[in-house]
Amino acid sequence: MSINKHKPHLLVLPEDDADRQIANGFVIAQGVGLDDRAIQILPEAGGWKKVLDEFIECHCSEMRSHPARMMVLLIDFDNQYKTRFPYFKNNIPVDLQCRVFVLGVWSEPEQLKRALGCVGFEKIGEALAMDCYENTTQTWGHELLEHNESELHRMMAAVKPFLFS
Repeated sequence: MSINKHKPHLLVLPEDDADRQIANGFVIAQGVGLDDRAIQILPEAGGWKKVLDEFIECHCSEMRSHPARMMVLLIDFDNQYKTRFPYFKNNIPVDLQCRVFVLGVWSEPEQLKRALGCVGFEKIGEALAMDCYENTTQTWGHELLEHNESELHRMMAAVKPFLFS
């Protein structure tokens, strides 16, 4: 199914295939009441800078045309969170900042997968969805994800009312 552009919805722009698989796991998680008609995972951008470039070049005008749209920019911070996160935040247009969320693994998804002992990236996404649904931090609280806390709270306040039943 496709999203309804006139109702609240969330687009996820992943950096690479691993991030796309994590996002896919989030969407297919069982038992969380996620409305899969309110979320869409876009094709991977092919690099963290390309995520921002694609967002600015392709999605800003669309977001302005569709005020119910929110976006997650899903990147690998590559151990550069303290510079990369502000770089993203400073380049997101002010009028869209309340509807755009920058999330990602402190290093890279492969390291998180090893640390969690997961079989695949989708399992990580499923665990993250369960945390969101249950208001827990079992997975989000992992040392490779805990830096997302304030952005995650901001995002969940905006998307939980329409994304989870």
